[in-house]
Amino acid sequence: MFRLYSILIGYIFGCFQTSFFLGKFYKIDIRNYGSGNAGTTNVNRVLGKKAGIIVFIIDIIKSVLAYLLCKTLFKSDLAGIWAGVGVILGHDFPFFLNFKGGKGIASTIGLVLVFNWHLAFIAYVFGIAAVLISRKISVGSLVFSFSLPLIFFNCTMEIFLLFIFISTLAFWQHYLNIKRIINGNEPNFF
Repeated sequence: MFRLYSILIGYIFGCFQTSFFLGKFYKIDIRNYGSGNAGTTNVNRVLGKKAGIIVFIIDIIKSVLAYLLCKTLFKSDLAGIWAGVGVILGHDFPFFLNFKGGKGIASTIGLVLVFNWHLAFIAYVFGIAAVLISRKISVGSLVFSFSLPLIFFNCTMEIFLLFIFISTLAFWQHYLNIKRIINGNEPNFF
């Protein structure tokens, strides 16, 4: 039963759409500009680096807080991971925005950070290296996501399967980016 409670708690945290609310501060709906995505990269492109950093940090904090709350409530790291999955789902599919949110990468970064920062660091290195080599955030996001099941393979089967789910969801959310990468027209970050 703790799994259901944790995922619901996480979903509520994830539904706090930082980019959407920050966009409202600038008097725009971020989903109508740039790529149309309610995430860090689009905010960075449309509203600038400072706004992008704010969104990135708050979206990381959402996962950290949900994880810590559920871990404390249910006395289990597994509950925290389920909460992190809920945050990612809430971020990607917020009910009050017709299920059109972000891609969940910053929330995933927060989840792995709070679960095991030593192993998270490895995933971060892979993702950052991919961005530096390709100059594309989407490539870094995909490499980071792909690395998660490989890095967390030594955990329990349930945790391993949750990271496979998170990675698969990230690839699904990036399907348009993948098409643009293949076609050679994915924009560079720098």
